[in-house]
Amino acid sequence: MEYSQYDDNNNLSLSKFESMLKTNHVLFFDSNEFENIIHHYMDIGKMALAKKAIKLGLKQHPTSTNLKLFQVEVFVFENKLKMADQLLNKLYEIEPSNEEIYIQKANILSKKDNHEKAINILQQALEFSEDNADIFSLIGMEYLFLDKFEDAKLYFLKCLEADYEDYSALYNAIYCFEYLEQNTEAIEYLNTYLQKNPYCEVAWHQLGKQYCNTKDYTKALAAFDFAIISDDLFIGAYLEKGKVLEELKQFNEAIENYKITLALDDPTSFALLRIGCCYEKLGQDDLAVQHYYKTVEEDPLLDKGWIAITNFYNNNKNYQKALYYINKAINIDSENVIYWKLYAQINQRLHFLEEAERGYKRTLELGNYELDTWLARADILIGLGEYEAASFSLIQTAEFYPDHAEIEYRLAGLYFIINQSVKGRFHLKNALALDKDYIFIIEELFPTVFKRKSIKEILAKF
Repeated sequence: MEYSQYDDNNNLSLSKFESMLKTNHVLFFDSNEFENIIHHYMDIGKMALAKKAIKLGLKQHPTSTNLKLFQVEVFVFENKLKMADQLLNKLYEIEPSNEEIYIQKANILSKKDNHEKAINILQQALEFSEDNADIFSLIGMEYLFLDKFEDAKLYFLKCLEADYEDYSALYNAIYCFEYLEQNTEAIEYLNTYLQKNPYCEVAWHQLGKQYCNTKDYTKALAAFDFAIISDDLFIGAYLEKGKVLEELKQFNEAIENYKITLALDDPTSFALLRIGCCYEKLGQDDLAVQHYYKTVEEDPLLDKGWIAITNFYNNNKNYQKALYYINKAINIDSENVIYWKLYAQINQRLHFLEEAERGYKRTLELGNYELDTWLARADILIGLGEYEAASFSLIQTAEFYPDHAEIEYRLAGLYFIINQSVKGRFHLKNALALDKDYIFIIEELFPTVFKRKSIKEILAKF
């Protein structure tokens, strides 16, 4: 009831304030009312109204430190750090033991990437604070900015000692454990934490994820079940449980959990995609492809959805449909390197060699420098009779993959076929020295070259 009463009073103050703005009649508010009004507008991102409230508040209460601290927050938000610093210095002279002044000073230092000094200031704030939890959390964040994960973890754990319901600190502490690859320690901590807070769905959820990291899927399932018992509307727990069931190849049970998330909230592309994958593994192709369609309808920008549809038709050797869907994907995101590689591979299977070469070229331009991409493009250029382009491409490949037999055999064959025998012999000898077993490359790609007497003579010497 007390909360409701407070909420009603706050709403009354807001209505009164907004009415005053519309009518231009100046009304009186006590400083606490102004603080609540400003806090409300800052929380919902209405900075213009927050600034009006601060201005009017300081007119009516010019000595209010708290209202001036809100002014500092606005200065920091607008990146007016010098003005914020000057105001804080004045406030420090008046109230040197006000912890909020130290917190705001640290915030400014953090904005300037001076995290070590920010930590020192926050340490000073602890001397004047009655509730240290928030300051511990801020110190932890500063250590995160410095990539000092062990120190950050220590302060997030201190924060949880002071306030074990600070779930933001819990998430950050577990993030530090994970970064430090301390899965066992994270599990130990979470089990201890759950003794104090046994119905904390967040902790059970995080514990389940840690067990997944250690591949202890039975314990992970139990943890996610406890998360669901603690909060049967916790969508994240159902999703994680579904992923574990997939790992255990219990696809029907995984589908059930994913479907629960669809019933609890608006459909997510992730859940729809996973349901489709499960149906595909169960051999229920119609249901699989239906869910893949729903995935891209729900989120056309989710590349995994388009890749799943394309691979579905690819695996079923329906290359025309695979090409249709990968073209749709490219029309949505023409910079996606995975799309272009699939486009190239599908066109190659359809024997559309010029389109396949275009796909591989675009894949390389977008930064996919995998050896198989370079070699696939070179082989297509060879098939198209574009020998100079193929040799130029392979020379580029050799810069990324020096002393590689598969490249050397192709260069040898190309130089022989364009009658540059000296270069051909050089690359063939290099290739044979690197790996004799790849000689089949010349036999397959350059059969006329392979039959030459001069080639047989070189091969006989190795």
